[in-house]
Order: sequence, then structure tokens, then C-alpha cells
Amino acid sequence: MSDTSSTEGFSGRQTADVVGISYRQLDYWARTNLIRPSLTDATGSGSRRRYSYQDLLELRVVKTLIDAGIKLESVREVFAYLRTHVSTDIASAHLVISGQTVVLTQGDELIDVVKQGQGVLNVLSLAGVKSDIDAQLIPLRFDEPEAVAL
Repeated sequence: MSDTSSTEGFSGRQTADVVGISYRQLDYWARTNLIRPSLTDATGSGSRRRYSYQDLLELRVVKTLIDAGIKLESVREVFAYLRTHVSTDIASAHLVISGQTVVLTQGDELIDVVKQGQGVLNVLSLAGVKSDIDAQLIPLRFDEPEAVAL
């Protein structure tokens, strides 16, 4: 990314080319509030949208979800959930796509974002189980006679 791009952003045409979508698709997503340009929005005929690098990342996530077979309505739900519940930038989130389900991994949780957070599952970290067992074994090592009696 050049210094000019970072301060002035990207035109609609540049954005569409970088993301791998048509300008018409980009325009539709902006007009329907899926991803609006964060630097300069269109204000009428002849005005130019300017997209930030973060916008490009989010647009690529949208394209990836759609290419994976997720319906646009569900993509909107995913982004609404992410914007409300992910404190870091959306592009850093980890999503798992399975059929029409999109699952967000946050720490030790799996959250079905299409169902607006319903169906939260817990992930069992096997490394955590090992650490817990190892911690419990340390006192046994200091108590040798009892350990031998078993």
C-alpha cells in the first residue's frame, strides 16, 4: 500500500478491483448499507466514494462469505453481529463456515453469528486439560510415601 493510498484512500474502481468484485456490486453494497466507505461517502451524482484499507478487508470478508455460499441476508446478519460484539477490527476475527452456518471463534467459545449468538458452544482446549493435570501432579511428587502406597 502506498503512502498516497493510506492518506487518500481508494476509489470505488480501485476498491472493486482489489476486492475482486464488480463496481456495480460495490455500489449496491454501499447503497444498501452493507459496507459503506469510511473515508468519503457518495453525496450525489458525480461525487466519489473513498474506501479505507479496513473497508477493503471487510469487503473481502463479505466476498469470501458469499463465495462460500452464504446468502447475502446472512452476511448482513454476520456483519451486524460482528460490529456489535467484536471489539477488535472485524478483519481479525476468526470465522468458520459450514453450509449456511457462520461461526465466530472467540477465546474458548464458538458462536453462531447467523443466529445472533444463539447456540454458543464451548471449546475444550486439550492443552488446558494437560496443564491442569500437570498442576495437580506437582503436589503428589512432594508427597512420595503416599504416592508409593497407591
